[in-house]
Amino acid sequence: MKLPATIPPTRPGAPQSSPRPAAAAAIKSAGHVIVDSLVAHGVQRAHVVPGESFLDVLDGLHDSTIETIVCRHEGGAAYMAEADGKMNQLPGVAMVTRGPGAANAHVGLHTAWQDSTPMVLFVGLIPFAHRDREAFQEFDIKAWFDTGAKRVMVLDHAERASEIVAEAFFAAMSGRPGPVVVGLPEDVIRQDIDSTLHPPIPVATGGMTTADSGALATALAASTKPLFVTGGNDWTQEGADLLTRWLEKHHIPAAAEWRTEGTVPFHSPSYVGPIGYGRPRPTYDLLEETDLLVFVGTVPGDVITDGFLCRQDWNKKNFLVTIDPSLRGRSGPVSYQIVAKPDVFIRDLVKIDLPVKSEWKAWTSRMRTEQESFAALPPASPVDGQARMDTLMANLVPTLPADAMVTLGAGEHTNWAHRYFPTQRYASMISARNGSMGYSVPSAIAASLAYPGRRIVTIAGDGEFLMNGQELATAAQYGATPLVIVMDNQEYGTIRTHQERHYPQRVSGTQLKNPEFALMAQAFGGFGIKVEHDRDIPSAVEAALAAIHEDRVFALIHLVVEQRVKAY
Repeated sequence: MKLPATIPPTRPGAPQSSPRPAAAAAIKSAGHVIVDSLVAHGVQRAHVVPGESFLDVLDGLHDSTIETIVCRHEGGAAYMAEADGKMNQLPGVAMVTRGPGAANAHVGLHTAWQDSTPMVLFVGLIPFAHRDREAFQEFDIKAWFDTGAKRVMVLDHAERASEIVAEAFFAAMSGRPGPVVVGLPEDVIRQDIDSTLHPPIPVATGGMTTADSGALATALAASTKPLFVTGGNDWTQEGADLLTRWLEKHHIPAAAEWRTEGTVPFHSPSYVGPIGYGRPRPTYDLLEETDLLVFVGTVPGDVITDGFLCRQDWNKKNFLVTIDPSLRGRSGPVSYQIVAKPDVFIRDLVKIDLPVKSEWKAWTSRMRTEQESFAALPPASPVDGQARMDTLMANLVPTLPADAMVTLGAGEHTNWAHRYFPTQRYASMISARNGSMGYSVPSAIAASLAYPGRRIVTIAGDGEFLMNGQELATAAQYGATPLVIVMDNQEYGTIRTHQERHYPQRVSGTQLKNPEFALMAQAFGGFGIKVEHDRDIPSAVEAALAAIHEDRVFALIHLVVEQRVKAY
């Protein structure tokens, strides 16, 4: 095998490799070997904005089993990959080009970092020989991404192509999941190498020791108001089901971390609501009132503790169950840490069988009653005047199948989903917990492609919709069929709320003039309808759902609402 003269055959100081045996495996380019390695790891789709820097990888995708989803912006591609990582046990995969492409994808990387989502971002790079000469679109990939990714690797030696894929997937999934960036120099990936693949690297899952189980059982037995909080993306449906049955059997309540509803089902007698920014009264004081808090899959961070204010008393009893031994992002007391992924912890939790206390029943019943009252749908009958989100949710929710999924970006419009959307299974709410706008449409497309038989709904604000609304072209191209609800209140509502709190009656920089979103949807090849009056909501919902089911296209409802109207 002859290497280009510009590429060092070995690392400086490394031993020379032995001659290849006569019975060596087939020879392929490094770019094709990368694709083969992705297939071997179980990757089903890659979210791509193409660039000349990684043409050899694109060529490898041509004949592979991986579906190549060509996106319209690197931010949309990165969001789709991040959403894919939330919904599955494998990292989501995005591919973008150097310089500007990498910069545009950074927003999805930050989402994956703060949301603990496994994701691998492949970035095409300038040729090896052009490095450090300020070549076209050159940038320092490690300087850009090193503080916002678990690892940043560059394929400087073609023969390591499969190894680096395996290392990237291992890094993304091991410990606290997160994003990994892999740089692919344009000339290196064109080199021919031995096509033998590196096997996937097993990921440790932790588990409860006998001491852990005993400590938790003792703490539960001493508690009168225990509370579980579920969160993170590292679950399976089996684990969620086992936990739900155990909680219901023991009459113990569970709340959901902000924007992760559905692990314990919406209709479970143990589910008592979400905890996070703008949280409703049913869960507002829970963290202080409970005498035993058990976090599973997440930790009490900034959002849950209301800016590191709630649950800070070091005399409080907190059990933290997470595979991350560093407890990154934790706030407040730690009574006991159990290093385990949720499924493995729950496998051992269900072996703990304690007598049910009357105090547990009363505590759970009280909180569940408050949650049921909070989540009760408003009247479905329209009222006179401007369109309302309450009326839309009241007409939409009864039509939803049990496996319906909602995706969200960021903004006050998301609170209608937090309050009313019946999340009945794990990964039925996919959102950006880092408050990233523009996430709604890409995540809905990713969900629809991953689960073509499920009803996918996304609720977008008018401000965030236009940040990645152009990905509706991607939905049309690949047959994604989400229902997109655009709540148009002509402002950046969340920022306006903060503005009114700190600078009352001085509206500045938050008002919007919007296009005809329904016409945009039609132009992209979907169904679009604009609703300005409440009386038109029932027929609009019916028409949108008919378009999805009968015409197999995405549908968009442009709902023009009053300003300053909130879900709670």
